[in-house]
Amino acid sequence: MFGIQGRLTLLFVVIVTLVLGISGTYAQHSLSQELEAGSQRLRQGVLARLQTSLPSALWDLDKAKVDNIVAAEMMPPELVSIRVYDTSVGLFSGRLRREDGTLVPIETDAAVGGTPVVADLAYRDSGGAGAALKPVIVGRVVVNFSRAQIEATLAAEVRRKVIEVLLLDLILVAALALSLRIVFHPLKRLRDGLVDLATRDSDEVEELPDNRRDELGEVIRGFNAIQRKVKSNIQRIREAEDEARQAALATTRALDELQRAQESLLQAERLASLGGLVAGVAHEINTPVGIALTSASVLMEATEKVHAAVAEGTVKKSDITRYLETAAESTRLIMNNAYRAAHLIHSFKQIAVDQVSEARRRFELRDYINEVVSSLQPKLKKTRITVSIACPPDLMLDSYPGALAQVLTNLTLNCVEHAFEPEQEGRITIGVARQGDWIEMQVSDNGKGIAPDMIDKVFDPFVTTRRGQGGTGLGLNIVFNLMAKQFGGTITVASVLGQGASFTLRMPCVTPVAPAAPE
Repeated sequence: MFGIQGRLTLLFVVIVTLVLGISGTYAQHSLSQELEAGSQRLRQGVLARLQTSLPSALWDLDKAKVDNIVAAEMMPPELVSIRVYDTSVGLFSGRLRREDGTLVPIETDAAVGGTPVVADLAYRDSGGAGAALKPVIVGRVVVNFSRAQIEATLAAEVRRKVIEVLLLDLILVAALALSLRIVFHPLKRLRDGLVDLATRDSDEVEELPDNRRDELGEVIRGFNAIQRKVKSNIQRIREAEDEARQAALATTRALDELQRAQESLLQAERLASLGGLVAGVAHEINTPVGIALTSASVLMEATEKVHAAVAEGTVKKSDITRYLETAAESTRLIMNNAYRAAHLIHSFKQIAVDQVSEARRRFELRDYINEVVSSLQPKLKKTRITVSIACPPDLMLDSYPGALAQVLTNLTLNCVEHAFEPEQEGRITIGVARQGDWIEMQVSDNGKGIAPDMIDKVFDPFVTTRRGQGGTGLGLNIVFNLMAKQFGGTITVASVLGQGASFTLRMPCVTPVAPAAPE
């Protein structure tokens, strides 16, 4: 594709060629008309002279005079031949111009080139009496004119005009090349400088020489000023990038430290929850174990008395009957309280193992919720709050029971600590519904609800309404993180102040396998 310089040169060449072509065409047309007019005048003059001089010579049959007149008229090169015919004898005289320009007589009436023009020769005789007589046609003359001279002249003029146009075009191209070079050479250097500035490091691009004192010099000086400004901006950008990188590194380090601190706090919160569970279960187990121990002591004392009576031989039926009654009552108390202690220990053991190991397994949801609520009884029995569970049976999950226990524990204890005042009666409802491959669990209460300014911040870390009273603000944040990261589910909250709160959890029945973290 042509550049601007090539397009300008081509445009000027086309314009000059068109102007000269139009001018040459008009001049050629004018010259053709002039040549045609001259040829017409020549024909009219030759014919007029021949019609004047030939009739008398032809009347007198003076062949020598006719030949001289014809030879004299053959001087112009446009004439090819002149043939004079007598009315009685036919061809009387004639001359023919050969291709080499020589004149020869015409002996026969053969075909002759050129354009023939025929004119009659009329002779007027006075008759000697002074009265004019009617003209008498004594013969005719045939003059052949050639257009070769006209065509040669026109062809020469065309060649001259073509040469003139070509010379002017060459001169114009040379002049434009020299003149446009004055403009486009510095523009080319300016373009190269812009390309270097755009593609190379600004420190490697040198400024253009600005020693010109014309408009292009002003442009170059402006470019150099822009280049200096760009270098300054790039330097500031580099400094800002260095500062940003340093700030990013510091932010990354701070974020890592914050994440480690958060993980430590979360682990401490989970361990604290497990520790509270241990203390509560230990206290709860103390009662059935004490009763079983007391019943075993009573049974052992009665057994020793019966054994002594048997050894002394003084045993009575009433002693045996009383012993059997004591043994039956003690055995019943031992069995009931041992079963109760075993159930508490089993629930605590399963929950504790799940929370510590974080192992994934299949489990039945309703039974597991009951075990979690049973493990919370030491905490719940000190309040006037009841927990009801509405879950369909045989609902199996393939998930992380320890994490689910942590979620249920945190939500239930959050209701206990925040939804109700001490000694206030309340109800916590745990409802579960299956929706295809997902379950929806609602943990709701009829407590005092959540303030509108806190509803959007309940899952944020370190947000609590019991700061300074043992609240850490991490309980619901742990729940949110477990639902999002561990289960691949969601949790939302809805509350009306004074009418309680409801936490809605959605999670898949089969927890998706988390992708392996990159090293």
